[in-house]
Amino acid sequence: MSRIAVVDDNSDNRLIIRTILEDQYRIEEYASGTEALAAFKRSRPDVVILDISLPEMDGTEILRRIRDDSQIHDLPVIALTAHAMVGDREKYLAAGFDDYVAKPILDMNVLFTTIQRWLPKSNS
Repeated sequence: MSRIAVVDDNSDNRLIIRTILEDQYRIEEYASGTEALAAFKRSRPDVVILDISLPEMDGTEILRRIRDDSQIHDLPVIALTAHAMVGDREKYLAAGFDDYVAKPILDMNVLFTTIQRWLPKSNS
């Protein structure tokens, strides 16, 4: 079963995502970037769903640290954010995210399709 890491400081958001995905994926939850980065080095997930607005270290900084780490630099990272203004998708893709999903998640199929796009072919 593919492993999806969800990094979001809001426990309600993590619960919603886990509820949507847990029948098809093994979900690993992290409330902070520091916790997530340490865990990714110990055991690499297949895909990361990363909130942008996090305390201490925001999603773009976490992404930068992932991309700068030779062990996990190619990890597929999906931005999950309430920042859904015109141009935000392009901004986050240009920052190095592999994909982008807006919150609130109104259509579960969007999340499933986005994750499937980034899973290693052997896991999907």
